Amino acid sequence: MTDADPFAVFGLDRSASLVEVRAARRRLAFDLHPDRGGDAVAMQRVNAAFDACVAHLTGRRPLPPTEPPPAPGRPARQAPRTRSRRERWRDLERDLPSFTVNALPAETFEALLVVLSWIGELLDEEPPYLLECHLTEPGPCWCRLDIVPDAGGSTVSLTVARPEGDTGLEPVTAEAVRDVWVELLNQLGRPQP
Repeated sequence: MTDADPFAVFGLDRSASLVEVRAARRRLAFDLHPDRGGDAVAMQRVNAAFDACVAHLTGRRPLPPTEPPPAPGRPARQAPRTRSRRERWRDLERDLPSFTVNALPAETFEALLVVLSWIGELLDEEPPYLLECHLTEPGPCWCRLDIVPDAGGSTVSLTVARPEGDTGLEPVTAEAVRDVWVELLNQLGRPQP
């Protein structure tokens, strides 16, 4: 990445949210994507900037400060630090791919929303490919579901983390979360007696 600030590629500043960055990338990709007659190099630049912005916003790879360092003898200005949603969770566990569904992403997304109404609450969504939620089953945890088209069906990949303060609880594994999703999706597909 050659740009000093990847947020500038999207016309945003560093206070932008992940939702704003995703929307800005989507708008640029609509015009720049090579499949639509755009420039492949420009699209690579947008993708690299998007990756850097997401890594900064999720705390995986923070960008260096934009302000110059303070002059010697002058104290640095301390801005209050707000914790990102990702920092509020620990013991992040990833399980790829988690399960497949014999339905296209839009139908899979709708089925996942129905199951989510039974076991948790929606935090963020990008239909039909992304769902972030807080689950109460199999235990309190944050869960991200990435839905990818796969040969007439969909592959659903999970990222699972538990709340930071839950030290006394048994850790929730990605396998346990996957098993709950699969069981309830299967129940959804069958008529109940």
